[in-house]
Amino acid sequence: MKRRNFLNTSALAGLGLAAGASPANVDPNAGNNCRGTFSMNDNEASIYTDARVRPTKIFHITDTHLSLDDERGAPYQEFSKRMAAAYTSNKHFQTDEALSAEESFERTLETAQKGKADFLALTGDIFSFPSEAAVEWARTKLEATGIPFAYVAGNHDWHYEGMQGGSRELRDTWTVQHLAPMYRGNAPLYAAYDLNGIRFVCIDNSTYEILPEQLAFFREQTEVELPLLLLMHIPLYVPGRTMGFGCGHPDWGEKTDRNYEIERREKWRKEGHTQVTMEFCQAVFNAPNLLAILAGHTHQQSLDIKNGIPQLVSRENACGYYTEVTVTSITG
Repeated sequence: MKRRNFLNTSALAGLGLAAGASPANVDPNAGNNCRGTFSMNDNEASIYTDARVRPTKIFHITDTHLSLDDERGAPYQEFSKRMAAAYTSNKHFQTDEALSAEESFERTLETAQKGKADFLALTGDIFSFPSEAAVEWARTKLEATGIPFAYVAGNHDWHYEGMQGGSRELRDTWTVQHLAPMYRGNAPLYAAYDLNGIRFVCIDNSTYEILPEQLAFFREQTEVELPLLLLMHIPLYVPGRTMGFGCGHPDWGEKTDRNYEIERREKWRKEGHTQVTMEFCQAVFNAPNLLAILAGHTHQQSLDIKNGIPQLVSRENACGYYTEVTVTSITG
């Protein structure tokens, strides 16, 4: 398949390998607000909806930073060495026990199985760099759980530090060459997965920006009859938040880019965000059928509410953290 087609084809075909998942019908008269209330306690969140959905338990996993590698990664060690040394030893978020990123990921999946999770939402930086060995290992572990999952990339997943090229070019290249197994044939930049009456919408904003086709795709999702959960890596800007909430931040751009040297990459866009990116942020927080946003990137747990829509940001899974999100219908 040609790279352009692979990256830009809409994936509205259900969960692929997952049984019981299917695409939803579009209702041109849909648009009623389906949001109920929500609550959060430690790493557990409950979301209630007026829509008729089956009770669904979701494990939100982000920022594991796996760095497994083998001989296939030898040609890229110049570009992976810094991140290969990161997150090799972490303290568990509950016990302070020392453990590797791989142990954190395995334990989280075991907990999801024991807890009878219905869905795994992986929102980026699962990998510290695009290692084929790490991708194969993670895909095998995920498949072994038997739990449907969706993956959207983070800024580290496709980034070899110091490699020549712009962010969009590098993302396209390493998505096709190394990350592709994580998508199971579905489109990586924007996709939708249906389960239990809920639509999980994935939008890759790992370059901090949104493409016109991604905006068009999201707008289509706001017209369907199902309640949505939006999965992204970089959280959307909410007034008062720092540059970590860098998608839609009004000050995002070349002047505020502090990490381009250590990450050995191009600077952020001189002119700041594109109009498309800003329109996307507006569309998200005006979506009548959006229950919540699940994101990562900041390595800090947070909850923000804008226009009644909660944005749940999870801590890094490198320390074993995950958020258990339960969606329940209040209509009976």
